[in-house]
Amino acid sequence: MIRARDWLAQAERDLEHAKWSAERGHHAWACFAAQQSGEKAVKAALNALGREARGHGIMELLVTA
Repeated sequence: MIRARDWLAQAERDLEHAKWSAERGHHAWACFAAQQSGEKAVKAALNALGREARGHGIMELLVTA
């Protein structure tokens, strides 16, 4: 469960960075940070459920979980 909290904390930081970047017109970086946030949030949820979270695509993580 501790690892799930780590993943979620990083997801929240990435989302804040995405918002900050978007507000300043750095849209490509905002999109990347938002995707990273989503990926880490999914990994947090899977980890909290006791499942191994390997990979980088959100859909891949959801389908293989």
